[in-house]
Amino acid sequence: MKRIFLVLFVLSCLWSNAQTKVSGVVVDEKGDPVAFANVLFKNSSQGTITNDNGRFYMESDETYTTLIISFIGYNTLELPLPSKINYDLKVVLLESSEQLDEVVVYMGKQSKKNNPAIDILKKIWAKKRENGVSKFKQYQYDKYEKVEFDLNTIDSALIKSKLFRGMEFVFEDLDTSRITGKTYLPIFLNETFSKVYGDNKMVETKEDILGNKNSGFSDNQALIAFVKDLYSEYNIYDNYLKFFDKSFTSPLSKTGVDTYNYVLADSAFIGNKWCYNIIYYPRRKNELTFKGDFWVNDTTFAIKKINLEVTRSANINWVKDIYIEQEFEVLNDSVFLLKRDYMLSDFSLSKKEKARGVYGKRTTVYNNYMFDIPKPRDFYKADANQFDPSVFEKEDSFWSDNRLEALNKDEKGIYQLLDTLKTVPKFKTIYNAVSILNSGYVEIDKWNVDIGSVFGAFGYNEAEGVRLRAGARTYFGQNDPWRLEGYTAYGFSDRKFKHGFSAKWLVDKKSRLILSGGNRRDVEQLGLSLTATNDVLGRSIASSSVLTVGSNNRLTNINLSAFFTEMEPITNFRIGIGATYRELSSALPDAFSLDYVDPSSPTGISSEVKQFDVNALLIYTPGKRTIGYGVERRNINDNYSTLLFSYTKGIEGVMNSDFDYNKLQFSYSQPWQLGWGRLLSTVEFGKTFGEVPLGLLNVIPGNQTLFSIYNTFPNLDFYEFVTDTYAAVHLEHNFNGRLFSRIPFMRKLNLREIVGLRGAWGDLSDANIALSSPTNIPLMAPTDKIYWEYSLGVGNIFRILRIDFNFRGNYLENPNARPFSVTGSFGFSF
Repeated sequence: MKRIFLVLFVLSCLWSNAQTKVSGVVVDEKGDPVAFANVLFKNSSQGTITNDNGRFYMESDETYTTLIISFIGYNTLELPLPSKINYDLKVVLLESSEQLDEVVVYMGKQSKKNNPAIDILKKIWAKKRENGVSKFKQYQYDKYEKVEFDLNTIDSALIKSKLFRGMEFVFEDLDTSRITGKTYLPIFLNETFSKVYGDNKMVETKEDILGNKNSGFSDNQALIAFVKDLYSEYNIYDNYLKFFDKSFTSPLSKTGVDTYNYVLADSAFIGNKWCYNIIYYPRRKNELTFKGDFWVNDTTFAIKKINLEVTRSANINWVKDIYIEQEFEVLNDSVFLLKRDYMLSDFSLSKKEKARGVYGKRTTVYNNYMFDIPKPRDFYKADANQFDPSVFEKEDSFWSDNRLEALNKDEKGIYQLLDTLKTVPKFKTIYNAVSILNSGYVEIDKWNVDIGSVFGAFGYNEAEGVRLRAGARTYFGQNDPWRLEGYTAYGFSDRKFKHGFSAKWLVDKKSRLILSGGNRRDVEQLGLSLTATNDVLGRSIASSSVLTVGSNNRLTNINLSAFFTEMEPITNFRIGIGATYRELSSALPDAFSLDYVDPSSPTGISSEVKQFDVNALLIYTPGKRTIGYGVERRNINDNYSTLLFSYTKGIEGVMNSDFDYNKLQFSYSQPWQLGWGRLLSTVEFGKTFGEVPLGLLNVIPGNQTLFSIYNTFPNLDFYEFVTDTYAAVHLEHNFNGRLFSRIPFMRKLNLREIVGLRGAWGDLSDANIALSSPTNIPLMAPTDKIYWEYSLGVGNIFRILRIDFNFRGNYLENPNARPFSVTGSFGFSF
């Protein structure tokens, strides 16, 4: 009885929310699916295209009684719809036996010559910079964004499963997606209202967030950061559209003619504008492409409507479907402005039709466009008051006035539903388990403390043997003005306890003035990075790696105390100054020593370095976006560059410091989102002025672990090259499967190819070699020729594994040189 009631309830919702709904599959006479067939409500411009498996779903607020299904090369079929809701139709298209004069066959690959659709596409390219806000000197508009997550493909088996036992009430309100036809349950909603300003002459933009509202997980910083990064901004006129860290070729791209088939399918009035309808679909499988259609005006060649659906064969993980709609309004005869942007993603472990998953939906509505109202450059440089709590505490009246699109019944219920769920013990358990996997910390709410990180609880190295670690941090909320963090660890071979402690305090929110300090006494693998900031609790993976190559015994006892102050006077430009005091000694003196010549020592040799340094740091990260306004913020994008300049002054005599020297360092890292994948590049330069021992020199970062670590050289041993002057470059390009997709027998594997090239040059003065002459390892730098390596990698193996094959280019005559190595990494990525 309960099941019957649920079905009746769902059907009544479907009946009330839409007049016509239809889903099914289109096949040919042999039963094979017909991909990219055109499905249309008769006497309308509302339609869709079947997916790779021939399936389709449509709905409309209007009532229609006939469906038209066509694919050139087949007879067009008019299918009567017996009721308003028709699911799981099986449509059989018959091959055409007649050649009609007015029909142009566009089955399979289309010619690039004498194709009217491509002629129109070229005019779109020519006009794209004359459309939208680009036509004006300045612009501003209101922007309302709604991001929602829904649990989808809900059936009686899921409702009665043990997972939801005790939480059955959540299924009292279900709806059906107008895109896929699947039932879904809303579980998360985020709303944002903002005003956007831009100046095309100064190339400046600014977004002032006036209101933000979350349901359910408003205090979960990790989830909100994920949501913000998930739905980054895009422009359909760009050549490539970035979703989930992947570059999809836009159907409006200048390279689109090599990627898509285009067909001029229809022409009609959309509103009061005559428009052409162009259907497009990919030329090859497994590439990051879309299928769909768009309507373009016949005079301005501006897009009036467009929909994009990622093909199921696209090389992307954990996402079954991506569907995008954009609508443009007509300002006048020549200006079309973006009015509404809708994006739906179906996250699922499997791409099978009946697989359950989670919908991620973003709706953005634009309104109140205004133009040519100039504002001074200082207006764009000034930060919005993002730390104002009132942004997150708006009354209901604010949202009633500023929602540019009203919430439907289900969306209104999310806030109450999640408040209720939080009181259910089982839901808390599930939520906490997911949170631990995501952040690595166990939340103890009643103490406002997080325990962890659980991922670093176990380790091993030759100095400590088996190592256990336990840590904790304060956590009152994502915008805490201060934070304390600490850990203790114990090595079962050296039988010593280690510890680390740090404190951070956000003194001023506007300038982001932060004071920090701490102490760490531990065993560390130094020399894994050329340019690194002074993170008191930082620890490299090589220090506790269970799997290593060769003798991983060049470890250091480190006692580090630091005090640092930094501020951000301009967005993404940080200035810092601080001081550190270090005591360094070998953790395994018989295998690796840090000895140096010391005339003041009774033996003429010292084995411990004591050093006081003052450090100044400049970091510029243009394009970086963050979330939160507390002492620790989270990044919500990874496509920004980083420029770092560091000056270090070693002062002899202070706190018995041993050496006086100066060090300059610079690094520049830049990701490049290209049509053929993603390129990550880094260049580094540095020089030390003055005589310093091995413990203070710059080590070309080797890697003796079995893990692929960017910015290291996997065929170098630790301390194989030591320098006081250096230059290094790292290049790594991920083709995201674009090459493997062209090999027929490899397409279905969805593997991804990665290539890397890296090199380093360095010098080491005779004085520094003489100073560290008592050490028991050879000291040399790649001075005569640049040391270089290259690698060929295969990623996305079983969707979680990457393997790199690394080759050493030269210096093969070095003792125990490793000409070849294999490294790998695990991870979940789209």
